[in-house]
Amino acid sequence: MQLHELVNTFGQDLQRRYGEKVHKLTLHGGFTCPNRDGTIGRGGCTFCNVASFADEQAQFKPVTEQLAQRAEEVNRAKRYLAYFQAYTSTYAEVQTLKAMYEEALGAADIVGLCVGTRPDCVPDAVLELLAGYQQQGYEIWLELGLQTANDKTLKRINRGHDFACYARITQRARAMGLKVCAHLIVGLPGETQEDNLETIRRTVAAGVDGIKLHPLHIVEGSIMGLSWKAGRLSELSLETYTEIASEMIRLTPPEVVFHRVSATARRPTLLAPMWCENRWLAMTEIGRNLDAQGGQGHALNTPFVYQPVCPPTVK
Repeated sequence: MQLHELVNTFGQDLQRRYGEKVHKLTLHGGFTCPNRDGTIGRGGCTFCNVASFADEQAQFKPVTEQLAQRAEEVNRAKRYLAYFQAYTSTYAEVQTLKAMYEEALGAADIVGLCVGTRPDCVPDAVLELLAGYQQQGYEIWLELGLQTANDKTLKRINRGHDFACYARITQRARAMGLKVCAHLIVGLPGETQEDNLETIRRTVAAGVDGIKLHPLHIVEGSIMGLSWKAGRLSELSLETYTEIASEMIRLTPPEVVFHRVSATARRPTLLAPMWCENRWLAMTEIGRNLDAQGGQGHALNTPFVYQPVCPPTVK
């Protein structure tokens, strides 16, 4: 079976609801992060270097220009979600955010926003702004970087918040009708498979609409990169990631949408593991594991039931 037949994937979910493919276009809003500018810390999270997944030069271009360029590059759909990805995309005055978000929503073929941020950077005014767009009929996703539910690990990686902070903002956002997607990392230093499984259990218990799973990337320019070069940090194997990610998926209720089950980074920023250069490697192995041992929700005795997507109507 194909991966999308075993997992409730975001792409399939969007196609079922919109009747055609809807693709994300990544944006750089020129934001910074309170864990870098001294507000709550300096140096950022120990795993982080935004250059490993985002084009830092893009922040100097208008939002509409970025969207047009990205749509031409991907050329995969006719309708899109504008994804504010880099750094903390709610970390600005509300009027600044409003102008930027509405510039994106005003672009042709944009059906909504995905806003990546930290759980400690989403005040009520921002939730109200996003909820207002949702009430107008736009697809709105609040993407919260949680990484782990283990408070000791959160402190170790210099995250700057705890799990309770994540749970509070998630409950507030969902109460206002917003969809929440949690970003989780497998392979953080000191964590075991049981830590990862406890993270998915606690994330689901707190309430969640979507999940992104990421293998730990060790990248140039990060604190972990220095530790890896010094031989103090081991890298995550493809086999271990496959086993843990698959079990996390089996512990996830079928109605939760997986925006991603793996992720990539690019050289020369990526230091390890090198299998992360090709996202299909992990996706293929996870698909095989799920096919053999059960797909999403299987461990909960409520497995995901695949619903084939009808092709879009030709007008």
